[in-house]
Amino acid sequence: MFPLSHHMLRISGVVLPGSKRIEIALTAIRGIGRPLSRRILRELGVNMDTKTDNMNETDQARLRGRVERELTEGELTRKISLDIKRLQDVGTWRGYRHRRKLPVRGQTSRRNARTKRGKKKTGLSGRTVLTKT
Repeated sequence: MFPLSHHMLRISGVVLPGSKRIEIALTAIRGIGRPLSRRILRELGVNMDTKTDNMNETDQARLRGRVERELTEGELTRKISLDIKRLQDVGTWRGYRHRRKLPVRGQTSRRNARTKRGKKKTGLSGRTVLTKT
């Protein structure tokens, strides 16, 4: 591991990009988007245009403390997967859709839904035919 310089701001295990505005840099943390980022900075009274590298130590510490009150990164991922597991165990429609890797929120699945279902599987056996050379 390379030594962390005192300029790099690290919150909940994520090194924030230094050259960006703090409002944007915070969104590098999983579970924090633009609205939450703005709300946190407004709460702490930190200027949103400040570059991450130019933040002073006290603001960094306050920011770290504030972000740790939110669900982020590993904790968030764990909560989401537990929520999905609960839906499956209870036997809900949504749980069933998750289990079958189908769209959960009522989208058409007859066509489309490629992101969720992955690459097209054709009905062919997929056997390669040897061509005469």
